[in-house]
Amino acid sequence: MRLRFRKALTFCGALMLLLASGVVLAQSGAKPSAGNLSLIQSAARSLAAGDLEQAESTLNVVLGQAPDDFRALNLLGIVRAEQHRELDAEKLFKRALELKPDFASAHVGLGMLYVQMSKPDDAIVQFEEALRIDSDREDARNSLVGVWRDQAHAAVRESDQEKALSLLLQARKTSPKDADVIYEFGMVALSMSLFPDALQAFKETLDLRRDDANALYALGRTQIALAKYEEARASFDRYARLHPSDASGHYALGVTLEALQRGAEARIQFEKSIEIQPAQTESYFQLGRVELEAGELHAADEQFTRVLNRDPHHAGALAGEGRLKFQQKDYAQALDLLGKAVAADASLREAHYYLGMAYARVNRKQDSDKELAIANRLEHEEVEQHQNLIRIIDTNPSAPSEK
Repeated sequence: MRLRFRKALTFCGALMLLLASGVVLAQSGAKPSAGNLSLIQSAARSLAAGDLEQAESTLNVVLGQAPDDFRALNLLGIVRAEQHRELDAEKLFKRALELKPDFASAHVGLGMLYVQMSKPDDAIVQFEEALRIDSDREDARNSLVGVWRDQAHAAVRESDQEKALSLLLQARKTSPKDADVIYEFGMVALSMSLFPDALQAFKETLDLRRDDANALYALGRTQIALAKYEEARASFDRYARLHPSDASGHYALGVTLEALQRGAEARIQFEKSIEIQPAQTESYFQLGRVELEAGELHAADEQFTRVLNRDPHHAGALAGEGRLKFQQKDYAQALDLLGKAVAADASLREAHYYLGMAYARVNRKQDSDKELAIANRLEHEEVEQHQNLIRIIDTNPSAPSEK
């Protein structure tokens, strides 16, 4: 973050070159003398070129003649910030603002300095004030959004998703066409299972960056979560065409095709995924599911065994192998495998269901009823999860409507 804002400070120096022009100076209070105006312009050029020594020398000449020139004080504040003399820079920016409280450039410079000093909350105050004075200050807007994004990233690392969402919502309101902000908002919403908000965010991101790979993949994930399998298939098909060498794209496309009961097409995608990245387990696991649904028990057993050889605690493969043994009427093996599956992942509804059915086959009614009740509860929870999705943001009137 510090490196980025040091670059921003240099850019602020380039802006000050424009600020020192006669037109803008006329809007910023009393003009300096013609000689000092020329020196301020020269200092701004030196600062924009990264020549801090020359800029400082020139500004000292100006301030020697006019110690209260707020423009020169502001430029010297930028020099001090670049020199990492933060306390001196802070005094200079504050002095400029004492002389000219509505000098937006000094608020921006002070805000960037506070970012450099790891004082983001103080920086936010300065950027917001700069935007209040001049709503067209893109440097203030971008810097303000940057601080909120950095704070949101920190909140995600601390597993405070609600705080991250709130920060990104502020950033999104301030910069509604920033594709990075919209995408990050969508990812946090997705992690919180706020699927309609995530869906809208990823669609807006793709409106701004049509072939954004991350947004396209995230859109497909969200569509799967909303059981919009045909739409997810279209998203992942587009992703796989754009990125044919990405194994995860073919895997995701296979999952959607499997959900649409297009097993033969799904098999092709899982096989492509394995061809690209042989050292994996998930595509083999999904191939096992495809074979099991097709009644190819021997082929399914081969795939599940391959997965379990790599990961003996893979809950999905244990459940799949357990279901296979149940269909072969090997109930003792089915009970062992399905018991291990629910121990590895208690949320696997299918594992609880077949475990309950296996208990019934060996006349353990109480155990059977318990597992079937769990399977039934999990099924209802899955339905309720989709029925009770809540929206946390108002629909953006300018955004395309969902169809």
